[in-house]
Amino acid sequence: MSRHRRATTLALLLGSLTSDPARGAAPAAGEGQEHHHLAQPERARAPADSRVMDAQPRIGNVALVDSHGRPVSLGEAVTADVPVLVNFIFTSCTSICPIMSAGFAQLDARLRAQGRAARLVSISIDPDIDTPSRLRDYAARVGAGTDWWFLTGTPAASETAQRAFGAYRGSKDNHAPATYVRRGAGAAWERLDGLASAEALLRASQGITDSGRP
Repeated sequence: MSRHRRATTLALLLGSLTSDPARGAAPAAGEGQEHHHLAQPERARAPADSRVMDAQPRIGNVALVDSHGRPVSLGEAVTADVPVLVNFIFTSCTSICPIMSAGFAQLDARLRAQGRAARLVSISIDPDIDTPSRLRDYAARVGAGTDWWFLTGTPAASETAQRAFGAYRGSKDNHAPATYVRRGAGAAWERLDGLASAEALLRASQGITDSGRP
């Protein structure tokens, strides 16, 4: 199966995330996202190995809130003794976000089935729309376990979190697909560009390259 066809299949699997009648009709594909970073199919590429970030994230006490309405700082969210994987999404996205969420969902399910631990963190870049209850519904629809945190906050807090990882692109319609990975407390942050499959995410979290060697 080609990379483009695989990405399309993953998007269809989670297409219902943005078409739930209870939350209002979803925009047509591309509507309101004419300038989305991945509007062109040729840019929907699979990632290579993750790479250590030249500029390490400057994680501060950015005040966010989780999908249950509980306050949590960015530092708390990304601090763990297990691998931590971070991405930036928004629930009304109709292009790359469903694919990124599919990758996290498959990784989450695989880790739970194997009795292994990692923390997954998805931070909304559209906090005006993505309330805790909306994120909670989104989490339920992708079957997220307790180790997958969904965070939102004020627009300023969301932007600060994005800037901490070098992910801020000016608006939600211009964001690029990337996953930020730290394999353990004290390890360097790495960036995995592109639409990562569960297998690619697992390799990145374990420090395994395409050659099969750490």
